[in-house]
Amino acid sequence: MTEGLRKRMLGAKTLRVLQFLLAPALAASAVSAQDTIPPVEQGVRLGITYTPGMRPGMLVLGGPHREVLDSARTILRRDLDFSDRFEMIFLPGGDSLVLGVSTTEDNGTTSGVFVNYSLYAALGADFAVSVLETPDSSLSVNVYDVRGEAVAKSAVLAESDPHSPEFRMEVHRAADEVVRVATGEVGFAASRVTFVSRGRLYTIDSDGRGRRPLSPDGVSAFSPAWSPDGWMLAYTDFRQGSIRLHDLRSDTESTIAVTSQYMNYSPIFSPDGRALAFSRSWEQGTDLFSYNLAQDCCLQRLTVGRFSDNLSPAFSPDGRRIAFESTRSGLAQIYVMASDGTDQELFAPFDYGVTGDSHSPTWSPDGLWLAFHRTVAGSPQVFLMDSRTRSVRQLTSFGRNEDPSWGPDSRHLVFKSSRTGSEQVWVMDTDTGRVRQLTRIGGTRFPKWSLRIERPDEN
Repeated sequence: MTEGLRKRMLGAKTLRVLQFLLAPALAASAVSAQDTIPPVEQGVRLGITYTPGMRPGMLVLGGPHREVLDSARTILRRDLDFSDRFEMIFLPGGDSLVLGVSTTEDNGTTSGVFVNYSLYAALGADFAVSVLETPDSSLSVNVYDVRGEAVAKSAVLAESDPHSPEFRMEVHRAADEVVRVATGEVGFAASRVTFVSRGRLYTIDSDGRGRRPLSPDGVSAFSPAWSPDGWMLAYTDFRQGSIRLHDLRSDTESTIAVTSQYMNYSPIFSPDGRALAFSRSWEQGTDLFSYNLAQDCCLQRLTVGRFSDNLSPAFSPDGRRIAFESTRSGLAQIYVMASDGTDQELFAPFDYGVTGDSHSPTWSPDGLWLAFHRTVAGSPQVFLMDSRTRSVRQLTSFGRNEDPSWGPDSRHLVFKSSRTGSEQVWVMDTDTGRVRQLTRIGGTRFPKWSLRIERPDEN
């Protein structure tokens, strides 16, 4: 495709936006799957801070020190803290104080566990968690109900090799099970975030570790999206205008058959994974299309732009509606339509004269919330809309904050922010407003959070 043809098809405005979002690829090395006990991070609470009547107190117990045990405890403690469901109890000295473990074997395995419920309760814990090694060298994660003085849950990890690529995800799954047992709520630890940095596609675990590049050399990647099972990524190759699929199981790529002389981008999987919706820029503006992945055919046009731009489709969790942004009324605003393109209407209320254009809608997995970014005083900020009442509230105000994406728990969001001076991916707990930095690579764009990733043999 020549540059002249690209300009005629995209329009000067759309081309400038796309060029601004892209930069040359930057190579980066993958981070090892192994974790070790880190120093206390800035802002982490020390000592006993649990207040009865607030969040339940959570204590991760120490025990025998081996590489695999230390690594699992580190990941588990971090996941439970990042869940924002608990008041984490951090003891002075960390694991130097071993609680509740009786070691009797020369190889470090345990033949018995002494659970000191009265001590844990005095420390303010409602729940305690231990990571122990079984006689067959597997890892067992045990959840103790301190107030009820009983074992609430015990599970054996399917992977106990700390150098295995699947080890970290197994511990993340265990953390989610602890959240479920203790609170009855859905966790998000067993998930990943994808993003683009200087034209290259990366994935990272929900705790900010395990980063690795995915897109091959020579590809300018942008606008990625996860499949519902978390094992496939769709993204746009800007140089070709095509949509590529990356299979994380086999680490292979393919290009879907919608490739043409037009620019195709902003793909999104339907909730059943059988279709893609995406934007196409052409002579008449930018419109939304859908494509049947299951049958590898059947391109369907969903919007008729008439020289306006319709972008950033987002399926509702039941697959019946698509939220999207459109410039049909002038400034870009958030609209909604049925998944077949009918019944299009303005979705997010607009405060004329107070806020500006709105972009990048994303539906929470429970279907109750829509997040997007909207211009306020010249800077993009993340907003949250109740999909039932359509009431809107602003979530961010410091720096430039945009491109939100929901975590599996419908409570946490990732988004791009410049609040520290460089563009990084951040996580926000929408209940408390707590934020944490997820990436430290710079120049990040288009963060997208996967749903919970099950074991490959469970899909």
